[in-house]
Amino acid sequence: MTSPQQFLLPDVGEGLTEAEILAWSVRPGDVVEVNQIIVEVETAKAAVELPSPYAGVVSALHADVGDLLPVGRPLITIDTDAPGEAPGGEPDGPAVRQPDTEQAALLVGYGPQGTGAGRRRRRPAQAQPQRTAAAVEDSGPDRAAARPAAKPPVRKLAKDLGVDLATVTPTGPGNTITREDVRRAVPETAVTPAPDTSRGSETRVPIRGVRKHTAAAMVASAFTAPHVTEFITVDVTATMRLRELVAGRREFRDLRVTPLLFFARAFLIALAKTPEANSSWDEAAQEIVLKHYVNLGVAAATDRGLVVPNIKGAERMSLHELAQALADLTATARAGRTSPQDMTGGTVTLTNVGVFGVDTGTPILNPGEAAILAVGAVRRMPWVVQDDDGDERVEPRWVTQLALSFDHRLMDGRQGSELLANTAQILHEPGLAML
Repeated sequence: MTSPQQFLLPDVGEGLTEAEILAWSVRPGDVVEVNQIIVEVETAKAAVELPSPYAGVVSALHADVGDLLPVGRPLITIDTDAPGEAPGGEPDGPAVRQPDTEQAALLVGYGPQGTGAGRRRRRPAQAQPQRTAAAVEDSGPDRAAARPAAKPPVRKLAKDLGVDLATVTPTGPGNTITREDVRRAVPETAVTPAPDTSRGSETRVPIRGVRKHTAAAMVASAFTAPHVTEFITVDVTATMRLRELVAGRREFRDLRVTPLLFFARAFLIALAKTPEANSSWDEAAQEIVLKHYVNLGVAAATDRGLVVPNIKGAERMSLHELAQALADLTATARAGRTSPQDMTGGTVTLTNVGVFGVDTGTPILNPGEAAILAVGAVRRMPWVVQDDDGDERVEPRWVTQLALSFDHRLMDGRQGSELLANTAQILHEPGLAML
């Protein structure tokens, strides 16, 4: 005897209201265990793998890949074993803890806790019930197997080009089909469809997930915090020499030592002299909250959009620890595996626009923060150099531009200028950090 249990889509962090189904790991008829990963979903902040709160047989999936599901809606139905005893009153198998319905609804990416007050049920000694082909057929189409994993825009492209997604070989993350996969599958003899003149020659992309969250956050920030942006051009030749020396050291051989590491370190040192830059504005209490810790956010461009995970307690880290943290943060973000915890609690942000060959920009504050530093491309440029005797000469140097945006409610021009100038001075003469 089985008991069907519905697992509702939980709030996977920070009061988010919806999530998109990225990939199913199970399908109807599969036997699942407690804490087994059953689905990957994308929220407005990150991709999250959800484990099963029940053990049993999957009887139904309530959403397809690409569907946008509100929090609290049924996600999956699992037929669990009903409680029972073997003859003689002895337990008929090892105990399996099943979570209460309320506990399952509050699941945040983890299985039931051992200290919970869930009911104990007994698993029958016999093997899990086998579903016959007829039973599986009666349960409805196998949507997880029949429908290839692809984003809605990719599905539209395939429809426009007359490509059957079932015939396309996926090469994207998580075995998903990309636009390029669809284009490669177009037969050479296929006729290009005529443009849809009723809507014009345009492509519409649904605003979801990270892109939707970023857009809302940037609009709120731009129209809430009074932004001021200042710029400075700095000779970082000494920092680039230091980077080469550090990269050659034994303890850094397994890490990619980039200029961003030293920009981050210089920014952290300069922040200690301008605590107002590491603060937030409490509108309700009409107070400025000074933070005695630095959770350094680092903007990362991913396939899903811009995300800003942060490094907790960055001000306490050694150069090697900071390098490792930056490497882990970047790899996790690009893989779409940044956890909701890493996306919250940032106090100040660093963004590297130079990686795109851009010299500078006017960065928008991450909501709730007082400052953001943008680092431009590091280039070889002619620079006026003055020797100890005051004589000047022009020679090629490594040069970059820094742009600092700050909340004028929390910092005035003097404080913002000091933070930017101190960061630049450390990068110009890294030895000054010893003072």
